Amino acid sequence: MATVKDDTEDKPLDPAVERVRARLVRFMIINLGILFIALMAVVIAIVYRSNRAPQPPVIAPSELPQPVPGESEVAHGQITLPAGARITSHTLSGNRLSLDLSLAGGGRAFLIYDIATSRVIARIDVATTQ
Repeated sequence: MATVKDDTEDKPLDPAVERVRARLVRFMIINLGILFIALMAVVIAIVYRSNRAPQPPVIAPSELPQPVPGESEVAHGQITLPAGARITSHTLSGNRLSLDLSLAGGGRAFLIYDIATSRVIARIDVATTQ
């Protein structure tokens, strides 16, 4: 059997080529190190933010007045509106009711009614400037 000389055998490199190869290897190691440090910084920032994220406030269910057993089947209340006012829309949030009013003189107002205390707690008049 004859031995075949393989051209893929490692031959000693020219000193100039060896210097270029060493520079490329050093460049690659430095860039991979920087990339690894940047990746670790991102991971640490994500973990830090997930542990430090503010928790949303827990909103307790509203305490609406419960009807007295034997008296009536439902809770009852009354809101007195200004003369000539109409309710345009309303919104309920917890135990607060917001009423959008169209007033008799053409203006608008908002009433905030607290169902638990059965009273109007705020009136906001909408005025326009000309």
